[in-house]
Amino acid sequence: MIHYIDDLTITTDKAGAREYAKVSYPIRYGVYDEIKTRDYLFQFDLRGEIKYIQGRREDWPNPAEWLKRTRGNDWSYYSSGDYNGIVGRFGEYYFPCLSYVSNSIMADKPFLSRGVQRAFFAAGRLLERISRIGSGAVPEEIGRFFARSAAHDEKALVRRARQFHRIIGGRVSVLPPDARHADYEVIPLILADGCLYNCGFCSVKAGRELTARSRADVTGQIAGLKRFYGPELRNYNALFLGQHDALAVGADLIECAAQSAYDSLGFEHSFMETPRLFFFGSADSLLDAKEGIFRLLNRMPFATYINIGLESADAATLEFLKKPLSGGKIRDTFTRMCAINREYERIEASANFVIGLDLPPSHLASLSQLAKDAGGPFCGKGHFYISPMVRDSRSGWEEKRALLAQFDRIKAATVLPTSLYLIQRL
Repeated sequence: MIHYIDDLTITTDKAGAREYAKVSYPIRYGVYDEIKTRDYLFQFDLRGEIKYIQGRREDWPNPAEWLKRTRGNDWSYYSSGDYNGIVGRFGEYYFPCLSYVSNSIMADKPFLSRGVQRAFFAAGRLLERISRIGSGAVPEEIGRFFARSAAHDEKALVRRARQFHRIIGGRVSVLPPDARHADYEVIPLILADGCLYNCGFCSVKAGRELTARSRADVTGQIAGLKRFYGPELRNYNALFLGQHDALAVGADLIECAAQSAYDSLGFEHSFMETPRLFFFGSADSLLDAKEGIFRLLNRMPFATYINIGLESADAATLEFLKKPLSGGKIRDTFTRMCAINREYERIEASANFVIGLDLPPSHLASLSQLAKDAGGPFCGKGHFYISPMVRDSRSGWEEKRALLAQFDRIKAATVLPTSLYLIQRL
């Protein structure tokens, strides 16, 4: 329903797309509320928390780009950049520029622009304004929308993010790259803490041994998340089983967590279509996994994505990275991944590899050879994700250009879909 108050155009219960898509124009998903002013478009989730901002002023970087806020209260700026370059390197039409230090090798710095900074200021002023309007003579529906939105000012959003992280027992340090297929709109459910390897190069390692959570902890998280998301659950049907190696916890806990979350969080009744399940695995957890776990996942009501951190198939590079695996085990794991992709219709396994200017020269050759030899015929599934090892957050464009050249060399050498992997937290 559309209402007009002074210069504000207010639309409540606006329906966006029901299926995540790869498109070259701005798109919104799910059901949301919206306030349009002369200078900005503000969109709110069903709890009244601001989620998107799109500028309409001349100082806004690009009219087809927007800001998006995550559940962990981070902002990303969705940049269209050069469409050809973005699509070829990320598999998407938009590149999320992050407001925190990551491994990005793109040149965009939108958060430094005056237009973006003004948009954040304008959002705060809007909340103050609707708080005043909400106490006046407005339709009841608009009054409720204004009240719940005005209550979620900047300080309230910080408190909400802390509450979110308390429920799951900490911040999610990295999401799987395949989560881009759900625009990173995933509900996290932590099954294990720590990591099998704690590799020396890794910037997101936990620094502790892998330890599975109990069933009671998992069911407690689900109950807490159900209360936390509330009416906004209507817009979710994607689940991330964290943190770094959920595959290692075994079939029983994975089945319990995934099915309980699907039932309790109402994924069957979501506005969004195609429920998705994302999690990480490791070389050992994948090679040790019995066929039963993949048959189980293939029967579940999700399209499942398993992402495995392999890093390199070159012995010298693995030693340099302080990753305690052999090149032979990496190749065996990749072969197993390709077999899973061919055998199980509803499961897709992908692999992460690194690039870096300090890595041994044999590394790139090993990746090219692995892509040619390890998997047999391409079955239409599986993905090479390439994670740049940026030396320093202040690294100049020359270093980043050299890393992009490495990526382009790998992409040209394989028939497998290949994309850059941007480390995003939640």
